[in-house]
Amino acid sequence: MSDPRRSTPRVDAVLADPRLVAAAERLGPVLVRAAVSRALDDVRSGRLPAEAAAEAAVAALPASASTLRRVLNATGVIVHTNLGRSALSPAAVAAVTDAAGYTDVEFDLAAGVRARRGAEVLGALRAAVPGAEAVHVVNNNAAALALIVFALAGGREVVISRGELIEIGDGFRIPDLLTAAGAVLREVGTTNRTRLADYAAAIGPETALVLRLHPSNYRVTGFTAAPTLAELVSLEVPVVYDIGSGLLAPEPLLPDEPDAASALAGGAALVTASADKLLGGPQAGLVFGRSDLVTRLARHPLARALRVDKLTLAALEATVRGPLPPTTAALRTPVTALRERARRLAAALADAGVDVEVVDTGSTVGGGGAPGVVLPSVALSLPTAYAALLRHGEPPVVGRVSAGRCLLDLRTVTPDDDEDLLTAVRTAAKQT
Repeated sequence: MSDPRRSTPRVDAVLADPRLVAAAERLGPVLVRAAVSRALDDVRSGRLPAEAAAEAAVAALPASASTLRRVLNATGVIVHTNLGRSALSPAAVAAVTDAAGYTDVEFDLAAGVRARRGAEVLGALRAAVPGAEAVHVVNNNAAALALIVFALAGGREVVISRGELIEIGDGFRIPDLLTAAGAVLREVGTTNRTRLADYAAAIGPETALVLRLHPSNYRVTGFTAAPTLAELVSLEVPVVYDIGSGLLAPEPLLPDEPDAASALAGGAALVTASADKLLGGPQAGLVFGRSDLVTRLARHPLARALRVDKLTLAALEATVRGPLPPTTAALRTPVTALRERARRLAAALADAGVDVEVVDTGSTVGGGGAPGVVLPSVALSLPTAYAALLRHGEPPVVGRVSAGRCLLDLRTVTPDDDEDLLTAVRTAAKQT
């Protein structure tokens, strides 16, 4: 037998294939050359005939130049941090695409001079929360808290309840952030009970502000006590309220979730929130409140380091002014509509020989929003083996395993993705 290495084509000969030339223009030469290199290694080892090298390289090309992959979220967790939190609306996606090139982010086209960055999105946010005298946007909610401490409380005391010294994802602890930003923490009360008198006793000449944090990932129940926002405001010290999950106004389905409008109406001097949670927008930190305080934040040197880019501004404005984002749609979808979709999908899968059932289940908000709230939902129930198979499909589908079955919760799958979901399950069925 002849040595297969002698018949291995040259790299440049394979790269000259028109399909690979076109792919290099779309993906860049590095990824295309890597695919060709892997194909030629298979030729040298005898696993692939020489004439199939170009075909194999084309088949191995990634869908895009980014390693991030589109995923169908069938977990039932609406704001899934590990899957990128909120999905953007089509209007926000279009806005990002339009802003990807040159844009008038800091330019007045009429006057031909420099303009204020992000003025339109700030106006949209003020219109959405009329009680806010001013608004500032940074790159996430932790940055908003850090900027507030740097600008308003550096080297001074921040009074906070021990029941709100919280840790969120990946070991990130709020007290560590506050002290790193220069605050001197004055912890008051206990884990489960903090009274107004505890706050009042801690306030002194060095007090910069009182910080209230919404417990984002848990609930403390039973023998508990905490002053109301109105009581905290009576202490005549600026109260900063981190509401966390990003509701701009009350949501009837989540009556216990704080929102920016109500917090400001209750007397909070500043309110901070995430834009990529219940608001349904891109990652950003939002600060609403008194104009004098917001101005100090915006003029602080750190504000430049924490500012958002043009793509975030575009997506945020389109989210606030545009149609209902997918996050809100998922939250508000009636369970009857989910059940109808589930039956239709299950019938199509059963016709393909798939072992599938329609089951009632429960979804959650996720992302630190509405801890403990379970939303009634409906799922497609498949054998457990489907969980891994679907994660390796195209596009990957991420469900959850419960009671020995793989559940695909339809509350977090948009109707527009139903056909992709059917295709993914049918493909996985062929591998079982």
